[in-house]
Amino acid sequence: MKRVVVGLSGGVDSSVTAYLLKEQGFEVIGLFMKNWHDDSVTISNECPWLEDSNDAMIVAEKLGIPFQVVDLSNQYKERIVDYMFDEYSKGRTPNPDVLCNREIKFDVFMDIALKLGADYVATGHYCRKGSEIINGKPVYKLLGGKDKNKDQSYFLCQLSQKQLTKAMFPIGELTKPEVREIAKKADLITAEKKDSQGLCFIGKVRLPEFLQQKLQPKEGRIINIPKDFSQYTTLIPKFISKESELAYFSTKFSYNEEDGKVLGKHQGAHYFTKGQRKGLNVGGTKEALYVIETNVDTNTIYTGEGKNHQGLYRNVLFVSNEEIHWIREDLTLKIGETLEVEARIRYRQVLEKATLHKVASGLYVAFENKQSAIQEGQFVAWYKNEELLGSGVIS
Repeated sequence: MKRVVVGLSGGVDSSVTAYLLKEQGFEVIGLFMKNWHDDSVTISNECPWLEDSNDAMIVAEKLGIPFQVVDLSNQYKERIVDYMFDEYSKGRTPNPDVLCNREIKFDVFMDIALKLGADYVATGHYCRKGSEIINGKPVYKLLGGKDKNKDQSYFLCQLSQKQLTKAMFPIGELTKPEVREIAKKADLITAEKKDSQGLCFIGKVRLPEFLQQKLQPKEGRIINIPKDFSQYTTLIPKFISKESELAYFSTKFSYNEEDGKVLGKHQGAHYFTKGQRKGLNVGGTKEALYVIETNVDTNTIYTGEGKNHQGLYRNVLFVSNEEIHWIREDLTLKIGETLEVEARIRYRQVLEKATLHKVASGLYVAFENKQSAIQEGQFVAWYKNEELLGSGVIS
């Protein structure tokens, strides 16, 4: 009998994952990951992980499977939290959920599971796994979930063939309502439980509050850039090569404080990200204000009025060689090669047509349509026919 370790988070998705595997005749073990116990940073006065681990334990008892809590808070702090603060202090926007899957669930956690003699590790992600024999050996594929509203393949965009070999996603063929229905029929305590928002596995933490406790507030100016800013209307030069054209369009606009007018003050550029609309606390503009750029060196935030402000849009982004990751290693592009794909730069974004261009220094992703708020530090993921082929950190 094959043994599967399920990451039980105390939510409905992982509960149903464990239930389905048990029904399918696997030997199932439930593990709850405790990823936080740093009291110097208060996350909230309630203790969500206690409540969640309790729910996970009740589900395990109901299913009659062994259950234990594993404490991964040291690894989580080193690999996720420290990295996040470092990225934010540089003015970049990391994606903790993508990292949590690559570094914690399918690495540290997977090692623990394998030591327990597991053949597979299962999670409650809405995605599917496929495989195909290519050149005589199995190649694993990461496919989008059947529930288009909940497809979570993006969060797994950094997984490797080795990690996928051992992974199982039992609810990938189901929709969220179907999952809740199964939980109800099986009388699982989590059937009606709300989905957790907040950091992966830390529970109900709100990012700005979390950041404010580690990154000191520092007053700076909010500068509003007019719609007719000179760089938006400069003539496009003639290009000597496709690469110089891509380089030109992937370069973001640069602003100085003299380029616009001061609208107000903020408490730290590192708390803001591109495309953000809330939290500026500045009134008196005709249209809503959006953050179009931040500069952590000068501690300045640049805003633009309206969601069609040109400062928000670009259609080319760049990923440096160190940051390119192919799930399908067999499809890795060589210098000079291109690939037509569909891509997204954030979770839940509709897939958009794009072309990958491999150059000596990295990879350009050229979208057919301009994309709003391309943010350094975030992940771009590219797909073909529902299959996630690879991803990279936007530089």
